[in-house]
Amino acid sequence: MRFKTATSPHILRETGVGQVMRRVLYAMAPGIAALAWFFGWGVLVNLTLATVVALVAETLMLAARGKPLALHLGDCSAVVTAWLLAAALPSLAPWWLTALGVAFAIVVAKHLYGGLGYNPFNPAMVGYVVLLISFPREMSTWPIPHGVGQAHVLGLPETLEIVFGGAGRLVVDGLTGATPLDVLRTQLGLGLTVTEIRNSPVFGIVSGSGWEWAALGFLAGGLWLVYIRAADWRIPAGMLGGLAAIATVFYLVDPQRYAPPWFHVWSGAAIFGAFFIATDPVTASTTPRGRLIYGAGIGVLVYVIRAFGGYPDGVAFAVLLMNIAAPTIDLYTQPRVFGARGR
Repeated sequence: MRFKTATSPHILRETGVGQVMRRVLYAMAPGIAALAWFFGWGVLVNLTLATVVALVAETLMLAARGKPLALHLGDCSAVVTAWLLAAALPSLAPWWLTALGVAFAIVVAKHLYGGLGYNPFNPAMVGYVVLLISFPREMSTWPIPHGVGQAHVLGLPETLEIVFGGAGRLVVDGLTGATPLDVLRTQLGLGLTVTEIRNSPVFGIVSGSGWEWAALGFLAGGLWLVYIRAADWRIPAGMLGGLAAIATVFYLVDPQRYAPPWFHVWSGAAIFGAFFIATDPVTASTTPRGRLIYGAGIGVLVYVIRAFGGYPDGVAFAVLLMNIAAPTIDLYTQPRVFGARGR
């Protein structure tokens, strides 16, 4: 019997870097919309400023390296870096903080290592960690979420005045408050129990008011990326599974000292990091088993930093530490080669 065959290559549809990056931007939209609703216009201001700075820095570095501008600007990788960093920054962050972090991410963390595909560390997280270590006060001034207590909703003109330096520091301090992870860490240090701390108005149904809805938006976008196979399910499953597993162990040991696992999964940047940061195809593990190990390692490190480290959240540090381990993980988790001798 003669079978009808098609000529190679057997590719169902074209998928380039630019198309993948644009899908990441689309997937971030629900979470960013939730952030903008609860934390104000500053989220969109940060996003716009970060995008402009990223494109300018990318253009300058491409020109200095003699690379074609249209080809590399069109892949949207610089815009993705800008959005990842902007979404992680406080919505009332001063303009220079956003500009400095994005410029450092593009120039140092990306291009000084050779550009897209050669950077060993996630550029957005490098920029975030530099800002967090250098300017801890500015990086902790999140506004009180809309709907919590007497939170004042800022209009666009007021937001622009604060972001670009027209308002004093006292005005900003009067509009901001501690994040749920900050509150948990501080109050535990004062000897309060988890049950007592959860009575604070900053906490919502599962984690923090406003934060849990943003996490839900990023979860929806992340699941869509997994569904269309723009992201591998193993890394987010490993990260959230590892975080939940170690949180469950400590919660069972002392539920009044350690928060429940569902709080840790829905708090901070856990879901955002699992689907949009840890899944970076350049800096993450590439083997099937390696991706599970890589994700689980990030999840465990996030919990260790939150519970015992010096920062209330730890996604950025955990991702960078596992970026270092990714090549070794890949080396020892290579899949079996069928047909080789003895297999």
